[in-house]
Amino acid sequence: MQYHTPLKTEDLRALHIPEPWTFGLADRTRFGEIDALNHINHTAYLRWFEAFRIRYFSEYGISDYGPSAPRLVLRQVGVDYLAEMGLNQDYIVTGRTANFRNTSFRMDYAVWSEGRCTSTGYAIIVMLTQAGEKMPIPQATRDVMMNRDGAEQL
Repeated sequence: MQYHTPLKTEDLRALHIPEPWTFGLADRTRFGEIDALNHINHTAYLRWFEAFRIRYFSEYGISDYGPSAPRLVLRQVGVDYLAEMGLNQDYIVTGRTANFRNTSFRMDYAVWSEGRCTSTGYAIIVMLTQAGEKMPIPQATRDVMMNRDGAEQL
């Protein structure tokens, strides 16, 4: 499995990851992510989702994090832990934009390992100008979210 390289829809289906997931990133758990109970600490999942999100924004043309790019800030985040993960375990983080409003959108995530979903999560993200004011999501970004992820406008 090639780590840190975007996995497209056909790659995910070959790995038995179902719809609606169309974009993913593979990686392997690390020693520094293990907690006192000898499984992956809950905070690691949030870092995985963030690393995924940065790549997703770049690949989808939503933000390059340059000086004129919109600021994308987390308003809310949540994780549902479904199965333990351990050291040196391959995993794939999948994510998609599920829906959007005028200035914010919801991303859903899932972590897959050894043929099963080990966690799910979500984030509510607000788009801001560089000056920190709420910014309407550009139509081109909305189109990408709808066409690639099937996102719904609320």
